[in-house]
Amino acid sequence: MKKIAWITDSTCGLSQEFIEANNIYVLPMIVIIDHKSYREDIDISKDDVYKLLEQYGEGAKTSQPPYGEFIELYKKLKSEYDYGIAIHASSQLTGTYQSSMSAAQMEEFPVEVIDSKIGSYALGKMIKQGLKMEREGKSYEEIVSTLKTYPDKAEMYLLPKSLDQLKRSGRVSTTQAVFANLLKINLVLQFENGKVIVEEKIRSHKKAVQHLFNKVGDVYRSGAVQEIGIMHAGAKEVAEQWKLEFSKLYKDLAIKIEPLVPVAGIHTGHGTMAIAWLRK
Repeated sequence: MKKIAWITDSTCGLSQEFIEANNIYVLPMIVIIDHKSYREDIDISKDDVYKLLEQYGEGAKTSQPPYGEFIELYKKLKSEYDYGIAIHASSQLTGTYQSSMSAAQMEEFPVEVIDSKIGSYALGKMIKQGLKMEREGKSYEEIVSTLKTYPDKAEMYLLPKSLDQLKRSGRVSTTQAVFANLLKINLVLQFENGKVIVEEKIRSHKKAVQHLFNKVGDVYRSGAVQEIGIMHAGAKEVAEQWKLEFSKLYKDLAIKIEPLVPVAGIHTGHGTMAIAWLRK
């Protein structure tokens, strides 16, 4: 068996316990809030990111890891592993995919770099599935071939609590935000081919939540998923309530709760809720 190094970035949504248990190499994204920089999951937790974001949303942003960190990592890994598999957040949101690919080529380490076209729970699920295939004795080529099909099977929907942070981050104009707030319009966002787009504009928050619940019901009844992820930007109590309601509706559906990765939450704001899954 060839030895495979697993590489990703901190948008993967995986717990520190899982990362350490499976020897996954994670490059931390940079979070900048109130003019201070933090390495995600090293200098600051995702929960603390959202506490700060609630107070200092203006100018908040994220940045990819320094290119030198990719170089250093691949220089180290090529002496310890035969191959690498790197799965990164959507290349439409961050430059980690491009930096990872460039660094691997520069260090001449054979790494298959995959653009997940998403982030958070669905990205982490791809890595979990890859590790499962490795444990089952699948070849490197088989694992890579299967992983490359996953980005088109991943779905993620986001429901911002308000448009305030979208306005502050420049994703919607002040005029659009005022107009939407006056009409009580809620934006449901989704990932489409790596980009975040508006999937629906819905009057009333309650109807917007029901829209997301219907999405889960549809994919569950199709038999395409056995597990979903619920993500939250500092709203764990809401996530727990959603999990309880989904558990009542779908008895055998596995449900994971995790903080929304800041590369998405910084733009959508504190209180954002999201759901995601990876189809079979």
